[in-house]
Amino acid sequence: MCTNKTELKKGDTVRVMCGKNEGKQGKVLVVDRNKSKMIVEGVNLVKKHQKPNQKVQKGGIIEREGYIYASKLMLVCPKCSKPTRIGHFVRGEGKNMKKVRSCKKCNEMIDQI
Repeated sequence: MCTNKTELKKGDTVRVMCGKNEGKQGKVLVVDRNKSKMIVEGVNLVKKHQKPNQKVQKGGIIEREGYIYASKLMLVCPKCSKPTRIGHFVRGEGKNMKKVRSCKKCNEMIDQI
């Protein structure tokens, strides 16, 4: 049973930390929280045999991104450009309180949740 604990979002830049794609970096395109998997741009390329149809006029073997487990990915901090764990802190007071993601290495704010 999966715990939907991943704090990565669509649009985040991530780096693959282990496996055949180790060291590759890309942007998160799709997040599947139920399976704890993601599709990352340019990572885990798989070949798919495609028949010609209305959408794809030309058939053949196409290459596209496959799912990769979220546990293999680490967020790349936009400020220090290093893979980092995600910390949280609260900003503001009263009705303006916002939970914010932060970099554990440089303590820089990543974005608001």
